[in-house]
Amino acid sequence: MTTSEIEPEARIPLLDDEAAAAVSAEVRIPKFVADLNIFRATMHRPKLARALNLLGAVLLQGDVSTRPDSEKPALDPRLRELAIMRVGWLTKSNYEWTQHWRIARGIGVPAEDLIAVRDWRSSELLSDEDKTVLAAVDETLGGDAISDETWSALSSFLADDALVELTVVIGHWLMVSTMLRSLRVPLEEGVEAWPPDGTKP
Repeated sequence: MTTSEIEPEARIPLLDDEAAAAVSAEVRIPKFVADLNIFRATMHRPKLARALNLLGAVLLQGDVSTRPDSEKPALDPRLRELAIMRVGWLTKSNYEWTQHWRIARGIGVPAEDLIAVRDWRSSELLSDEDKTVLAAVDETLGGDAISDETWSALSSFLADDALVELTVVIGHWLMVSTMLRSLRVPLEEGVEAWPPDGTKP
């Protein structure tokens, strides 16, 4: 299945290679980031795109400085990616699910665990900690907030800094999903959607 068969036309024209390179150099967005369609769309507003990149980089990498004592993310990367995948699934964001499928697989999250995110309550693969994080996502996106019961369970295995980071992860990627869907940002050329079985939300 090709990208054109499943993605509507973008509402904002994506910057071409030359324009994307110029903007990314101007606002100091790394080239590998600027090559992504989400940034080829948002770099129409360069400083906003830079701010989006910086927040995402902090959540994915921790302290984005190159100092030897730079901080790592507070939230375990596996839990972060499970949360993002659940946001992508619930919000029907083809781009978010597909891109973070690749990121999650790259840090070693098994494909079966990612598939289980779709119906996590019945999964025998996911741990209690995994499921508590996914419950936090569901409660947040359900229109309310993380419940006291779920917060208490989260607090049993996450320190305060990781709790803050989890809430920001959920909120950030919900915002990203909303933006991706409203702008109709397509997947990059050659990227196949919804691995591994093609099932959409």
